[in-house]
Amino acid sequence: MPCTTILAGKLPTNDGSTLISRNDDGGFEAKRLIVVQPKDQKRTYKTVISHLKVELPDDPMRYTVAPNVTQTHGVWPACGINAANVAMTATETITSNPRVLGADPYVAYQPRKGSKKEVPGGLGEEDLVTVILPYIHTAREGVLRMGALLEQYGTYEPNGMAFADENEVWWLETIGGHHWIAKRVPDDRVVIMPNQFGLDHFDFEDAYGAGKENLCSADLKDFVERNHLYTGLGDGFNPRLAFGSRSDSDHIYNTPRAWFMARYLLERTYRWDGPNADFTPESNDLPWSFVPERRITVEDIRYLLGSHYQGTPYDPYDKTAAFHGKYRTIGVPNSDVCGIMQIRGYMPDALKGVQWFSMGGSGFTACFPLYTAVDSLPAYFSATKDTVSTDSMYWHSRLIAALTDAHYFKAILLDERYQNAVWNKGRKLLCEYDGKFAAQNDPALLAEANKKIAEMVKAESDKALGQVLRNASENMKIRYHRGDN
Repeated sequence: MPCTTILAGKLPTNDGSTLISRNDDGGFEAKRLIVVQPKDQKRTYKTVISHLKVELPDDPMRYTVAPNVTQTHGVWPACGINAANVAMTATETITSNPRVLGADPYVAYQPRKGSKKEVPGGLGEEDLVTVILPYIHTAREGVLRMGALLEQYGTYEPNGMAFADENEVWWLETIGGHHWIAKRVPDDRVVIMPNQFGLDHFDFEDAYGAGKENLCSADLKDFVERNHLYTGLGDGFNPRLAFGSRSDSDHIYNTPRAWFMARYLLERTYRWDGPNADFTPESNDLPWSFVPERRITVEDIRYLLGSHYQGTPYDPYDKTAAFHGKYRTIGVPNSDVCGIMQIRGYMPDALKGVQWFSMGGSGFTACFPLYTAVDSLPAYFSATKDTVSTDSMYWHSRLIAALTDAHYFKAILLDERYQNAVWNKGRKLLCEYDGKFAAQNDPALLAEANKKIAEMVKAESDKALGQVLRNASENMKIRYHRGDN
């Protein structure tokens, strides 16, 4: 799926949290936010797309996810946080190249045909959070479990995924059908990932030794050498050169997104515009990770994940811009959910996991927090149907986003006020209930907080929908007043 990912170690965030986040861009699939209890986790999991059966451990934990409402093509759980306060987001669809896929092809489903028996395929995005997140107690465990399943079952697509606990953030990328590579995000760095292979440095000595910062499939180095995959010169190993792509479509679809995100976070470090720019939207060497110029916030991440090249010649809403609409934006209409998973290591266990969501549409949707140490989530978030209804945050967001987009210059101020109201009131409720829990240590307070957040978001969404609908109605093409004569 055409997603965008941002990761942050604990040092560059404003409060010392680890953060992993992703736009789940898909096919306008309605989403809901739920809590999966251990009793509801299947012990035998069957994939839909690849017809694969996977036996799962007997000791799952509670976890949150954002699955599709209609599961014709599988669960597609997107992201979540488990009872051990470990977060996962999966997946960022990445790129590969023919040399890799020739040496280790994807494990594709083969249906029964004549005398040939059905052959299951490997794991894919529809499955990964479900078979990993309920069973891991650290981010590193997530990498190792994912790696083991990839080696056992393989995958039918190229994917990147992130894991976080209160101390570490890890990024894993698949290579062909069975190989994988993973790197710990340095504590002081931010990672930006569009839909292409990302890692630009890897230490095999560490991976095959202590595994402190680097991990990979056991035969990866031999796999690279045996198949002549590496195209770099000089010292060090750049995985992007071995396993990734450098295509014309990357320059339209992928690298511009990385350029805009890096430009925002490294505004004064490099020149981003003009003939003497250090990096352009079509640069092949944009860094996978970097130390930002300032501490970043959840608000920064959501801004970037909803962005459309504001303030550049590529903004599709600015018809005076020289190259408006040239590049694929980060915020897109087919974004089904944006999930920002925050692990607050300085908080008591019950308060460490906070998930921030915006649902349906592009950057015109509001972002709100939810505590994750709960047994269920309010119906406004969890009971989404496949029919449009303002009883659902997903559809509420879709309606607001579509009407704002259609009348951008007249509606954007209304939408910004709506988003700010939800930000402000969501932050207020989070601070209020952090304090209440510290004083009372009552787990029921977290469900109460989520209920109040749901009520607040619905009230603000009702108000915003009424405003943007009236604006759209007042600007319909057919208009007539008696005073027009």
